[in-house]
Amino acid sequence: MDIEKPISALNNPVRRRILEWLKDRSNFPPALPGHEDLEGVCVAYIQEKAKLSQSTISNYMGLLKQAGFVIAERHGQWTFYRRDEENIQAFLAAVQDELLKP
Repeated sequence: MDIEKPISALNNPVRRRILEWLKDRSNFPPALPGHEDLEGVCVAYIQEKAKLSQSTISNYMGLLKQAGFVIAERHGQWTFYRRDEENIQAFLAAVQDELLKP
């Protein structure tokens, strides 16, 4: 696994905070009507919580997606994000291997 993109994505406190917030859906308002069964959080809720512009949040979420930390699903006009726990674990293992290998 190439760890450069993920490390770069984590080199921002707001992006790290977003990943932390996404661990628990209750960090955000209730799901939009008709979206209660969907996994993830609407990007508008992430933007509201982060208090940043739509373009900045879109950029941040794109970087987190490219790094493999989040999965994006489009539903109508909304994009929902959730953590990709499997890729997060793979990244952590790759960092550990690189830093601890003899």
